[in-house]
Amino acid sequence: MNLRIVCILILMLGMAYQADAQRAKRKKPVKKETRAKAKTKAAAKKPAKKTAAKQKATARTAASGDTTTLKSTTIEIIQSYKPDVKMAPKPEMQPSLPPADKHVPQMHYTVPPQSLYYTYSSTPLRPLALGRDTVGLGFQNYVKVGGGNLSTLMLDAGIGSLHGSNYESAIHVHHLSQSGKIENQKSSLTGLEAEGTLHTSSHAWHGALHVLRNQYHNYGYDHNLYDYTASQVRRSYTGMGLTVDMRNEDDEKPLSYHPSLGVLLYGDNYQASQRKVDVNIPVTYKVDTGLKLGLGILGSYATLNDSTTTSRGSHMFKIMPSISFHKNGLTLDAGLYPTQGQTNFYLLPDVKVGYTIPKTQIGIYAGWQGQLRQNTYDEVSGRNPFVANSYNLKQTHTDEIFAGLQTNIGSHITLSGRVSYWMFENMPLFINDTGSDYKQFFIAYDKVNALSLQAALRYHVANTFAVGVSATYYGYNADAFRHAWHEPGVRINADLLVRPMPELVITGYASIMNGIYALERGGISRKLGAIADIGGSAEYSFIPRLSAFIQVNNILNNRYERWYGYQAYGINILGGIRFKF
Repeated sequence: MNLRIVCILILMLGMAYQADAQRAKRKKPVKKETRAKAKTKAAAKKPAKKTAAKQKATARTAASGDTTTLKSTTIEIIQSYKPDVKMAPKPEMQPSLPPADKHVPQMHYTVPPQSLYYTYSSTPLRPLALGRDTVGLGFQNYVKVGGGNLSTLMLDAGIGSLHGSNYESAIHVHHLSQSGKIENQKSSLTGLEAEGTLHTSSHAWHGALHVLRNQYHNYGYDHNLYDYTASQVRRSYTGMGLTVDMRNEDDEKPLSYHPSLGVLLYGDNYQASQRKVDVNIPVTYKVDTGLKLGLGILGSYATLNDSTTTSRGSHMFKIMPSISFHKNGLTLDAGLYPTQGQTNFYLLPDVKVGYTIPKTQIGIYAGWQGQLRQNTYDEVSGRNPFVANSYNLKQTHTDEIFAGLQTNIGSHITLSGRVSYWMFENMPLFINDTGSDYKQFFIAYDKVNALSLQAALRYHVANTFAVGVSATYYGYNADAFRHAWHEPGVRINADLLVRPMPELVITGYASIMNGIYALERGGISRKLGAIADIGGSAEYSFIPRLSAFIQVNNILNNRYERWYGYQAYGINILGGIRFKF
């Protein structure tokens, strides 16, 4: 299109030039032939797009052969022209990495010499003699004496200063006697415990001796029917036990062992005597830091004699293979113990699995534990001092399936909970002597299942403040009896410690029991009243060696009955001094 316009412009310029030439030659004669040729040439130079009228006029002139001179005509064609500029194409940018720099830079470092200057002269190193240790061990011996309103006499003494470079020992002596308002309501508890350890090159030899003499009295009689003297209702228990054991102290060796041998002589003032021998040989092998293997042998031999029955025995032999695994918060302790009892053979499981959740302080655990209790005379009289010594001796097989959790809230609060299902075979239950005066207890065995719930909470701040509470609920389901006689269904214990100043220490306690049932004449069951025993103590140090204390028991003066027919002492206030040396 642009080329066409250029051609038209050139043609127009040529025509204009020709017209000027014709005007210059207008007066000259022009031959027809020459004029016709000129017209023919001009026509040839005109653009192809002539109008139809002009073409017809030209044709007539040529046909007629007219040779007359025609008047020249000037045609001017004017057209506005606006040139268009072609847009340059838009570049398309493509990302690309710069070429890799293969040039290795040359680093040059110049470190000036350093000179250290000290304003003092250093002391040369040389061995020095070990100086005397200025930190003392404190007072290792003490004597605590006191008295109270229930004709209370108390003695508590400890000796711990008998030690040397390769041995240490400790002696503890205690006595507590009380007398209540009810006739013959009195008790006396006396004991001595002594132990010592001798360290050799790789072993520790340990020995322990304990001696006890506890006196109780049957009280609460209807003295119109029973007029007994104090000597006739006195119950005295005397015991002496000796234990010897040895353990290796080389922790670098994978094999460790701790054999022990124990002998116990126990009896009362009614011609009952018991002899018991215990042998325990546990051995463990440490495979690595998280795996231990164990094998142990436990044997127990006990006999009981009294004036009315023949000798009765309670023997047990147990083999204890076990495995212990601890790694990455996972804990596994497993064992299966073949056990031969007095009359039956048992496989006692001992399995516990625990896991600590990562990045938390929450630990969960579950397990199954089996036990065989011998029910020896020292065990049952320690629980109930008014039990008759002519009871039938049977062993109690117990299985507990449990699960629980424990955690810390912050750095001062600990919380734990546990649920258990118990299966007791031959569980000993204490039943009053309903045939006479109710003051002795016989043992009846029953198959009992129970569900227990336990919870504990404790808050502790260093040695200045601590408070804790624990609660346990037991739901018993006895087979032959309506209740598990004299077994509490609810137990709640709480304790408190406050140190408002370094010289003063205040403590408190609370003990609650409920759900205790007893059996009366005619097979009638009776629920005993709830037990609520609250007390506390305070001790103030005048000087490091001397302090005074006061203690209050049963502040509510509750005359509760833990054992049917035996009321508690009531409120008891005692005080005294403690001397350290």
